[in-house]
Amino acid sequence: MDWNRVEGNWKQLKGKVKEQWGKLTEDDLDQIAGRRDQLEGKIQERYGLEKDRVREAVDDWYGRQGW
Repeated sequence: MDWNRVEGNWKQLKGKVKEQWGKLTEDDLDQIAGRRDQLEGKIQERYGLEKDRVREAVDDWYGRQGW
């Protein structure tokens, strides 16, 4: 998995991330800046999910992006 694509296209992908995880704020998305560890941490914080479950959800979301 090449997460560099997400980091490089973060401005364009913020909307898709917001669609998937609507509890994330614009400030959250700006702070995340495409970094996977930051994204996973914010999802855990906002949704109260386990780390492994969040990792699977992010993997699933990434896989659906049709790179």
